[in-house]
Amino acid sequence: MTKKSARTAGPTALALQGGGSHGAYAWGVLDALLETGFTFDAVCGVSSGAILATMAVQGLVRNGATGARTAMAAFWDRVVATNMFAPLTGHLDRWVPGFEIGREFGNSIAMQGMSALVNMFGAATINPLGQNPLRPILADLLDPDALIHPSAKRLFIAATAVESGRPRIFTNQDITTDALLASSCLPMLFPPVTIDGIAYWDGAYSGNPPLAPLLALNPTRLVLIRAQSRLRAGVPTQTNDILNRVQEIAFQTAIDAECAMLPPSLAFTEYTADQALAGLTPESRANADRTFLDRLFTAGRAGA
Repeated sequence: MTKKSARTAGPTALALQGGGSHGAYAWGVLDALLETGFTFDAVCGVSSGAILATMAVQGLVRNGATGARTAMAAFWDRVVATNMFAPLTGHLDRWVPGFEIGREFGNSIAMQGMSALVNMFGAATINPLGQNPLRPILADLLDPDALIHPSAKRLFIAATAVESGRPRIFTNQDITTDALLASSCLPMLFPPVTIDGIAYWDGAYSGNPPLAPLLALNPTRLVLIRAQSRLRAGVPTQTNDILNRVQEIAFQTAIDAECAMLPPSLAFTEYTADQALAGLTPESRANADRTFLDRLFTAGRAGA
């Protein structure tokens, strides 16, 4: 965690990075902060960070900090209970001999097989119907009325327009299941989410998350919770490890540039996930096993 000094009290802004299942680390940090009395006036998130932000904002409306913590936990409970990647990996048995054995070792093993097949045949072949296991979970948990309640915190989630590469910011009244799916759309597995005729991918490609919507509110305090590794020991040599590190670097570049330009009068607190994520494979971003998520959640609480 890093900090710098503040000016007089004013709005507090919260920024939540995305990282698939690695977002359970950010969940742990935010859970601990809320438990100890942390409050915020506005939040921006992408991917799993967008979902956490949405759950927290609507939970706060229902029952304050307890409601926010309950709503965030309910999302991860549903991810575990529904074995969310089963619709994508369940049919691989007929293509990969012995693939069913991999299920015993969790979804990250299943996703290694999925990644290999996507590289060979393309996402449209592997997932021809464009199934996204998050859709029914989000459709059930999303509470649009809570998001537009007069007491709701300002909420910004970002997705990346495929053709322009620019972020689109969705605010409280704009946030739908499709908007959340767009913010968390991994193009290697899912088709782009089309909203108002524009195709979108994961928001982390254009900012992880973008800070501009928060800084426009002139906050006096900014809290950033990362769910991607900035630092990783060792130089990768295998193709998959190289691509993973390239993606990690790319996902941090935009926000690091924004952080470097923060005004000196702004109080800035940053929670990093480097230690908690050390040694994890790219496929672990799709690991929905309870023990794995709980380990990252516990690490996040300890980091806070």
